[in-house]
Amino acid sequence: MGDWRIREGECHPVFVYEVGLAVDLQAVARTIASEPNLRPIQTLAGYDSLPAMLRMSFATEAFVIPPFRIDGTIEFVVYEFGAASVGYTIPLGDSPDDLLALSLALRGHRDLEADARRRVEGLVAILGAAIQRPRVAEPVEDYWVVEVRALEGIADIVALQARHGDLIARTLRAAPGPLSAEEVGDALESHLSVGRDDVAFVDWDSALIVDRNPGAIRAVLEFANVQLLELRYLDGQLDQALERSYQRLSRPPGWRQLAPAPFTADLRKISELQLESAMLLERVTNVLKFFAEERSARIYRLAAARLHLKDWDTSITRKLETLNRIHENLSSRAASRRMEFLEWLVILLIATEILLGLAR
Repeated sequence: MGDWRIREGECHPVFVYEVGLAVDLQAVARTIASEPNLRPIQTLAGYDSLPAMLRMSFATEAFVIPPFRIDGTIEFVVYEFGAASVGYTIPLGDSPDDLLALSLALRGHRDLEADARRRVEGLVAILGAAIQRPRVAEPVEDYWVVEVRALEGIADIVALQARHGDLIARTLRAAPGPLSAEEVGDALESHLSVGRDDVAFVDWDSALIVDRNPGAIRAVLEFANVQLLELRYLDGQLDQALERSYQRLSRPPGWRQLAPAPFTADLRKISELQLESAMLLERVTNVLKFFAEERSARIYRLAAARLHLKDWDTSITRKLETLNRIHENLSSRAASRRMEFLEWLVILLIATEILLGLAR
């Protein structure tokens, strides 16, 4: 690999979490101002199409996961709809072999994942009341973005892909050995190149960007993973709700059927979940209607296809419709029980009046 070198580059592991129902970004900004280790990051060009969020850096000590050094500045991004991400920076060496070595050494690294969870839990504790119903949920999405700002020894991107496609594919897939031509083709299939000296290879859990200014591309990729995390979390919540609803529908009514409104609590819980789920789905899936530039839109479409966001959206919509039908079924049962209760009440009043008349 000595025929080309990396003059400047970084790797950014990003970990995404569900941290609450919603986030008051103005309250977050006020909190940042009073925290000595947190600093807001200025929004760059190309970020204006993304949802409401705040980017901030956290100063800490650098640490080493041999043989790589993790920079001491950690980047947090907090989203208005209740998600947060933790991003690290790992400087790249000049050897292209470091790309694969880094991918093999750090992908799925438990210590780094544990550190990311501790960081986001600490952030949630700092932000406090700025987060509505704060919680760091168990699911996590991790995504690895390799950014190469400058290369030498490569004439153009076509030459890079033709001569070193196998290395790029192995880096994206964290593959220790050679890959088949089919696997290499699949790994490199989703890519976008605007000029002769830039390209973004987008895979399902990693990306490699060659660009002088890769920040906006990384932000779009990061948000696509935020979407995936939120959709996964919502899908899991709906699975639990459907399971509880099925159990409630199949359970014998018992003494509850004698109450005038035996399904009130169930209907209230389902209604709350329907509202929260619909609001979150709307916020997460409809925030990227327009982009400041066509390139960001194309990068997002590549990432969305790789992450199967449309399939998750379809699955959640189908489950919401099922939940709606269950709600309608329970509502119908509740109305029927109320009518039966009123009928028996009328019968009881008539019988009481007759008995009182006979007693006279």
